[in-house]
Amino acid sequence: MVGFKPTDVPPTATVKFIGAGTAACIADLVTFPLDTAKVRLQIQGESKLAVAAKSAQYKGVFGTIATMVRLEGPKSLYSGLVAGLQRQMSFASVRIGLYDSVKQFYTKGSEHAGIGSRLLAGCTTGAMAVAVAQPTDVVKVRFQAQARTEGGRRYQGTLDAYKTIAKEEGVRGLWKGTSPNITRNALVNCAELVTYDLIKDALLKYNLMTDNLPCHFTSAFGAGFCTTVIASPVDVVKTRYMNSAPGQYRSAVNCALTMLRQEGPLAFYKGFTPSFLRLGSWNVVMFVTYEQLKRAMMAARGSREAPF
Repeated sequence: MVGFKPTDVPPTATVKFIGAGTAACIADLVTFPLDTAKVRLQIQGESKLAVAAKSAQYKGVFGTIATMVRLEGPKSLYSGLVAGLQRQMSFASVRIGLYDSVKQFYTKGSEHAGIGSRLLAGCTTGAMAVAVAQPTDVVKVRFQAQARTEGGRRYQGTLDAYKTIAKEEGVRGLWKGTSPNITRNALVNCAELVTYDLIKDALLKYNLMTDNLPCHFTSAFGAGFCTTVIASPVDVVKTRYMNSAPGQYRSAVNCALTMLRQEGPLAFYKGFTPSFLRLGSWNVVMFVTYEQLKRAMMAARGSREAPF
């Protein structure tokens, strides 16, 4: 057995909630440069920004990272990290930490959950998470993309970003892109959590692997690939719309139609490679860490409660 052994007592909802947020923060720390490169590639080609004479042109995920390091310094790869960690602690705790509880609610406590119940639970927790964490996502995307604007940096710090957006765009500015983000995260949650669930269950059911790190790694990698294929188009629209200047797009649908008309259908898969590298690696780090954290926290709880 690799890693912590499964405990006799299943993890509590609190353990899952805290474990999911912590694991997601660790995964973000590891993969954040890939996420930043993905955002830069996704917004490349926007009409108002493409004409900027001094704007950097990015080619590929590693080329983007190299260009950013050369022109902006290594710290630019972690621009928006504070907002990103704030987002994951609130966002992942809800969408991942509450997934099993919501799934049990839909199955009325049954241990055998069908794919319909899993999909419904994924949609529910994904939408709930957006309702809680949308402002942190807006600030994170703005920070990651702000080198694409003229006239210097848009925001001087995380708190300044929240204040500036609220002042210039109103409180609604902090909730910009909520609709495409709900759609994206319903898709992401369903693809990510349900695929992980199904792959892991199949590996265990047919005795291909035991419930340990290699099983978690394989399930997470498969979930990351499926998620990238399904969610990339909505993710690109979400990123473009949340980063856009006031009035640039009338709505998320208008943003998508503008992209299709001006850049063609392949624009919806801009940044696919960094998206997959990021989601694949993020899923592996997050799920492996999450599974181990749940076991470690339950083992620590058991040792405290065990008599001497």
